[in-house]
Amino acid sequence: MHDHDTSERLASYADVLAGELPDTWTSSHLPPDAKDDLAELADRIWDLDLVAASFAEHPLQQAAVLNRADGAQLVVLDRHDEREGFLIAAVAPRALPDEAYRAVPEPNGIALANDPFLSAEQVVGDLLARYDSALAQVRHNALGGIQPSQPDRVVLTWQQDGSVAAAPADDRAGTILMAHGFVQDPQSGIYRLNGDDTQAQARALRELGPQLEALGIGTALQHPACRTTPTAAPASMPPVPAGSRTPAIRGR
Repeated sequence: MHDHDTSERLASYADVLAGELPDTWTSSHLPPDAKDDLAELADRIWDLDLVAASFAEHPLQQAAVLNRADGAQLVVLDRHDEREGFLIAAVAPRALPDEAYRAVPEPNGIALANDPFLSAEQVVGDLLARYDSALAQVRHNALGGIQPSQPDRVVLTWQQDGSVAAAPADDRAGTILMAHGFVQDPQSGIYRLNGDDTQAQARALRELGPQLEALGIGTALQHPACRTTPTAAPASMPPVPAGSRTPAIRGR
C-alpha cells in the first residue's frame, strides 16, 4: 500500500517549488490510482540519464507535475535510494512530432535537496535553463518550412493545405495575428490562418500589415514554388529544414 504521508510530502514540496520558480507555475499531484495519467506522463519524461535509471528499477507510482503557462512541464518524483530529497525531470510536449526531437540533447533530470527553496535555485540555474533551450530547439524544428520571425519582422509562410502560418517573436505581433483570424497552437506556438475562404484570408493579410508596421514590425510572405498568393510581400529567407526526434524514456 502506498504511504499517504509520502504522497502529502511530495505534493507539498512541489507546491512550494512551483511558487519559487520564475514566471507562473502551478502544481498538480498524480496519486497512485491515476494509472493512465501516470503511464502517459512516464512516456513523455525527457530523460536518458538519472531519471531513466530510476525508472528502470522503480516504475512511476506517483508524481507532481509543474505546469507553466506556455505549456512547459516539469515533474517531481520520489527518490528510491538512501538519500533525502526528490528527482525532477523535464516533460516533452505532447503535441510535437517525433521528428522535431532529432539531434536535440535531452535536458536530463537532476536530484533535488529536501529544501524546496534551495532546490528552486538549482532548477533555475541548471535544469530549467537546459529545458528552455531544448524546448526552443524542438519547437523550431516543428515549424518545418515555417521561417521563424524576428522582433522586427513577421514571416508568413504558405502551407500546402492553403493556410498561412507564422511564428512571431513576441506577444505584440501574436495579438494582431489573432485579431485577424490566426489561431495559435499552444504547444508549438505556431499561428495559423486557414484558407477555407481565400477572400477573407487575403483581406486579413492585407489589413494586418499596417497594424504591424505601426509597431515597427515588418512583414514578409514566404512562397512555396507551386503556390500563387493573393498579396505581394518582400522576399524572405529560405525555410529551415526540420529535424527528427531522439526519443525520451520510451520503449522501456
